[in-house]
Amino acid sequence: MTDLLTAKEMQNLLHVDRSTIYRMAEGQRLPAIKVGKQWRFPSDQVARWLAGQTTLKMPRSEPLRAESNQVELADLLPLDCIQLMQDTFAETLGVMLVVTDLTGQPVSAISNPCGLFEVINQQPGAIQKCVQSWQKMGAALELEPRLTPSHLGLLCARGLVRVGSELKGMVVAGGIAPQAWPPDPVAVQGIATEFGVKPEQLNQHLTEVFYLDEAEQAKLLSAVQRIANIVAHIINERRQMMGEVEAGPPRK
Repeated sequence: MTDLLTAKEMQNLLHVDRSTIYRMAEGQRLPAIKVGKQWRFPSDQVARWLAGQTTLKMPRSEPLRAESNQVELADLLPLDCIQLMQDTFAETLGVMLVVTDLTGQPVSAISNPCGLFEVINQQPGAIQKCVQSWQKMGAALELEPRLTPSHLGLLCARGLVRVGSELKGMVVAGGIAPQAWPPDPVAVQGIATEFGVKPEQLNQHLTEVFYLDEAEQAKLLSAVQRIANIVAHIINERRQMMGEVEAGPPRK
């Protein structure tokens, strides 16, 4: 059964006021249905609607900056600051973290990599497998972070970075063991073949991953979007500061 989002959840998603959400629903600019007297928004239809927007077209009262589409995520970020913050969160949460653009290309160094990832990542082309996995996460554009299996069978989750009304990137958390871990010998052989390593080598590092119980997983899903929101806030503050610097001091 499709989840129905409330107007408040849509407000938080699109960063507009509630009256704007109602106007967009009334004008059929959002996937919406009436349940009694209340508007509700089918999450699967909203996800498809988001995926079809190159940039989310907000009302004229909330314009996009014309240059936002032309600027790469890495150019918007103070990378040293982001890396320090990311390292701290990764160690605190006990997971791997990386910031990527929506195509899965990393813009920061991976923080707190697990031992299994480090072994695999020594193989040629391994990072491209990660990028492909992250790209699928970005393309899915689900409304809320959720844990999904990566190419290694470990769990990942992502929070979306929104700059203004445009989706710009992701904070990806990973290296988390699913309930059925370690994998059976057949699965280990498949991973070994894919990455060109010996099964014996993998077996030595299979337990070098992150084990989170249900409460810790729930905490992570909340935290990863909050971290993405912090990244977005840093970008917006930096852009505002740079704009003020370029404009110069106010005239007297």
